[in-house]
Amino acid sequence: MKRIKYVDQAQIISELKRPSYDYSKIEKIVSPILEKVKRGGDKALKKFALEYDHVELDDLWVDPSEIASASTKVDEPLKNAIQVAKDNIWKFHAAQAQEPLEMEVMPGIHCMRRSVAIEKVGLYVPGGTAPLFSTVLMLGIPAIIAGCREIILASPTNQIGEINPIVLYTANLLGITKILKLGGAQAIAAMAYGTESVTKVDKIFGPGNQYVTVAKQMVSRDTVAIDMPAGPSEVMVVVDKKTNPDFAAADLLSQAEHGVDSQVIVVSQSAKMLDEIEASITKLLPRLPRRNIAEKALLASVSVLVESEAQIIATINTYSPEHLIISTDNPDTLIPSIHNAGSVFIGAFTPESMGDYASGTNHTLPTNGWANAYSGVSLDSFVKKITYQKVTKKGLINLGPAVELMAAAEQLEAHKLAVSLRLEYLKK
Repeated sequence: MKRIKYVDQAQIISELKRPSYDYSKIEKIVSPILEKVKRGGDKALKKFALEYDHVELDDLWVDPSEIASASTKVDEPLKNAIQVAKDNIWKFHAAQAQEPLEMEVMPGIHCMRRSVAIEKVGLYVPGGTAPLFSTVLMLGIPAIIAGCREIILASPTNQIGEINPIVLYTANLLGITKILKLGGAQAIAAMAYGTESVTKVDKIFGPGNQYVTVAKQMVSRDTVAIDMPAGPSEVMVVVDKKTNPDFAAADLLSQAEHGVDSQVIVVSQSAKMLDEIEASITKLLPRLPRRNIAEKALLASVSVLVESEAQIIATINTYSPEHLIISTDNPDTLIPSIHNAGSVFIGAFTPESMGDYASGTNHTLPTNGWANAYSGVSLDSFVKKITYQKVTKKGLINLGPAVELMAAAEQLEAHKLAVSLRLEYLKK
C-alpha cells in the first residue's frame, strides 16, 4: 500500500483519488445496448444473452419449477444463516416506517404528509465474479415492507441459463417470484424501458459493474429513477496503537476482494501500527481464493499517517467513505464529528462483514464520494413522501391576505386572484 503523511485536505483529495474509468468510452458501449433493447424488446434481450452471457434463452423469466428446486441445492446451515439475516434486516427496516404526519400550523390551515410506496421497482442482483444473494435481502425486504405493488428481480445466469440457486432461494424466501435471467446493461434497459414481457419499472436499485452503473445513470436522465450514483466499492479503516493488526488487515482485505477497482484506506496516528497492518495483509493474503483480485485492488490503496484526531476527522469527511470502520480503543469519541460516510462500523468487533450480511443495516451504499450527499438504501428509498393541505374558511381568512401580498410581489396575478376571489366570496 502507498503510504502518505497528512498535510491538508487538498492533499487528501489528490492522494485518495478513486480508481477511475473513461465513462465516455463506457457510454459508447452501453448506449447502443440501451437503444437496441428499447427498439427490439425481448428479441434484443435474448440476442444480448447469447452474445454476452453465452446462453440461449427460450424464456427470459425463471420458471417456477426452477425456483422451487433451488431450495434443494442450498445447505440447511446456510438457509438458517439467511433466515437470521432476514429477521434482523426486516426488524431494522420495519422500524424505519413513519406514521402519517398531520398538524394544524395555524387556525384553519391543516398540513399532512404520508409515505406512499413506489409502485413498480426493479432490483438488480450481481452474479458475475460473486453471486450476491445478500443483495436480494437488502433490496427485497424494504421493497416488501414499503408495499411496492410489483417487484422484478434481474440477475445474470451461468452458461446453461441458470441463476445461482442461493439467489433464487433467497428471493423465494421473500416471496419474490418475478425473476429475469438477465445481467449487465441489457437488464437495466429491460426494466427501464419495458418490453413485450417485462414491465417498465419506476425505480431501479442495486449494485453492479461499470456497465451496469453507467446504464443506470444513463436511463435515470429521462426514463426511470435509480437508488443513487455509484462506483467501485470502498472502505476506510481508522486504527490506533491498540488495534489488533490482523483484524484491521482482514477488514481491508474483505473490501479488496470485491473487485480489482475496489479501494481500501487505513488511517492512523501510529506509523508502527500501519507497518504491522501491512505485514498482516501480506500474511493473510495467501488464505484468500480471490487473492489476485485483492492484490490488484491493493495497488490503488493507501495508508494515511496523521498527527491528530482532527486530521482523522478531516480525512474521513473529505474522503466520504462508503464503509467506515473505527477500530480504535475509544471509537465513540469520533462519532459526533463524522458527517460524510455511507455506513459506520464501531469498535474492534464490528467488521464490515456484519453489515454486509446480517446485522440489519443495508449494504447498498453511496460510493465514489457520494456519501457527502446521499444516504444508503433504506425503507425511505422505496416510498414517496406526499404532502397534503386543507384550508378551512377560517384558515383562508387568516392566511389569504399574506398569500395575496406575496403573489403580487412576484407579479403572479392569477395566483393572487385565486385567493382574492374566494375571500370576496366569503364576504358576501
